[in-house]
Amino acid sequence: MILAMAITRSYITLALVGSVLLLINNLSDFAYAAESEGLGASFIFGDSLVDSGNNNYLPTLSKANIRPNGIDFKASGGNPTGRYTNGRTIGDIVGEELGQPNYAVPYLAPNATGKAILYGVNYASGGAGIMNATGRIFVNRVGMDIQIDYFNETRKQIDKLLGPSKAKEYISKRSIFSITVGSNDFLNNYMLPVISIGARISQTPDGFVDDLITHFRAQLTRLYQLGARKFVIGNVGPIGCIPYQRTINQLNQDQCVELPNKLALKYNGRLKDLLVELNDNLPGSTLVYANVYDLVSELITNYEKYGFTTASRACCGNGGQYAGIVPCGPTSSMCSDRSKHVFWDPYHPSEAANLILAKKLVDGDTRVISPMNLRQLRDH
Repeated sequence: MILAMAITRSYITLALVGSVLLLINNLSDFAYAAESEGLGASFIFGDSLVDSGNNNYLPTLSKANIRPNGIDFKASGGNPTGRYTNGRTIGDIVGEELGQPNYAVPYLAPNATGKAILYGVNYASGGAGIMNATGRIFVNRVGMDIQIDYFNETRKQIDKLLGPSKAKEYISKRSIFSITVGSNDFLNNYMLPVISIGARISQTPDGFVDDLITHFRAQLTRLYQLGARKFVIGNVGPIGCIPYQRTINQLNQDQCVELPNKLALKYNGRLKDLLVELNDNLPGSTLVYANVYDLVSELITNYEKYGFTTASRACCGNGGQYAGIVPCGPTSSMCSDRSKHVFWDPYHPSEAANLILAKKLVDGDTRVISPMNLRQLRDH
């Protein structure tokens, strides 16, 4: 009887040890389970269009962790998370469409550690740009160079979680690097007289765009050297059409400011050439060009076709004809139907607009995303 009980206990102990070993093994095999389900990590870089909360942890003037931002973000119960919109960002929606079970965690958040980072990490920061000087009007922000430094730290953590060999394969084959940056380099750098009047006198638009492309080439190359192989890079949208620009320039609702859009188009042409160059020069890489400018322009021009009632007035904001001067906050006026506005605040699209844009990037044709869409890139 005693012998039988001892044998039984031994089997139970062995079973428990086996379960623990299996659990440990499951973590190291996470990447391969994810692969079989079509999942992977989403590493998101950029500015406030995709920031999911990093600026919450910075002493900065650019913050969105105040109501009513996030009012339609179901995962937080409608509480603000630091996203500069009423609900999900384009990055959030793309992740959902590609089968990710969790949103990429903000790098600066306390929970950006352990297994959570295997679903992806968000490094984006409101006010950030390609150039280090961009956004200094906000005091603090995490520019692209620092965001890539942060990814280098994440890379080391993934090596520890999966082992160097599996980590390398997971990052190169199963992960997408999404970069949405450039708008602030114009809006909150080159076009801000208070900050950049000296630079604008000494530097032509072509010269400034040259600098942007030189810096961005180095940044993308550095990500490649850290293991990135699948990239999607959004061009700069029609920044002359945002409610802020329309308000301060006292335009009609169907007018946009010419200079910002001209600068964006100049940069976008150079960006497209850069990605062709890097696709040729970085072996094994796929750099996808997302034509955000045309997508957003289409939404603004034909907003009624997509179910919106306005593409000129911010849903949440104050000041001027289009509520486009004071950013969204607790004292802002807010529209009655958030799904009917292309713009949530003076600068950023609503969740309803983000949903349309994200789905076109995931499944669209080469007119909007080339040489392949994001679903094809995931499976590439």
